[in-house]
Amino acid sequence: MSERFLTAAPAPEAEELLKRFVDLAHPRLGTEVTFATDDFFADKSRMIQPEPAVFYPDRFDDNGKWMDGWESRRKRVPGHDHAVIRLGQRGTIDTIDVDTSFFTGNFPPEAEIEAADTPGEPGEGDWTVIVPRAALKGDSHNLFSVTAEGPWRWLRLHIHPDGGVARLRVYGTIAKDWSQVAADEEIDLAAQVNGGTAIAWNDAHYGSPANMLAPGTAPVMADGWETARRRRPGNDWCVLKLGTAGTIGRVHIDTRHFKGNFPDRFTLRAKRLGSDPAPDVIEEASADWPLLVTETKLAAHDQLEISQVEALGPVTHVRLDIFPDGGVSRLRLFGRKEA
Repeated sequence: MSERFLTAAPAPEAEELLKRFVDLAHPRLGTEVTFATDDFFADKSRMIQPEPAVFYPDRFDDNGKWMDGWESRRKRVPGHDHAVIRLGQRGTIDTIDVDTSFFTGNFPPEAEIEAADTPGEPGEGDWTVIVPRAALKGDSHNLFSVTAEGPWRWLRLHIHPDGGVARLRVYGTIAKDWSQVAADEEIDLAAQVNGGTAIAWNDAHYGSPANMLAPGTAPVMADGWETARRRRPGNDWCVLKLGTAGTIGRVHIDTRHFKGNFPDRFTLRAKRLGSDPAPDVIEEASADWPLLVTETKLAAHDQLEISQVEALGPVTHVRLDIFPDGGVSRLRLFGRKEA
């Protein structure tokens, strides 16, 4: 018989905004929790697991109550606990969520976060405070805006004096070093690891458009972009920003796991822009961008390669329209950076 469990609720007031960013703490990017002063009750690695934290009321182990996150012992000596996180991809940070879901009488009263940008393990003088010491709430998503510019490779999370953190989410943008990419090298210009991101969409009911740009193949349907069933005229769309200006020469679109809910057709439009369009005009403005891929049929649980696209030259933004609705697992936009 399976155990009963509860899942943590997201922070609804920030959820749509944060979908514009990559979680730099996601293990699929190579992020690791490399050190913790104490993780007696709950292993430090659980803090960056991609799934929302869960709570099993009746689960215990040899050290006490099993908790889904990082939890240290009650401190009986001066000082406090901390953990060190090595980001898998160097990036700039917009918002950090110190999630204390299900930690009610055992959450840290305060936290502070430092960052560093050294290739190897930072020394004590390499750290910069990016979130000053601040109060935390238990069983809550504690969101902190980061104004320090970065980019960063390392984080150090201090909890004062001890306790448990369910999840650490680090929302930002990957800082790709494009000087290391040759002008004639074919590369996925929209990939998350190359700085690609989703900046606008009309519907992300089941999954964020940014999921389509994630590394590897989607393990499950929830790891793609899926819209609600459309009950009115029109179609669903999203706008993606490339990691750098480049010429797209080949497209890969994947509907893996989407069998009764894949889009019937799709188009791709693209344009070179100097900045992101304003939120109140982006839908109308992007609808008139030149077509990169004309209307094309899709199939269930399938991978489609398009090796010939319209010659538009270097572009910075792409609009994906799906007709009328449905889900896309992955989108790859292969090309060459602008010389």
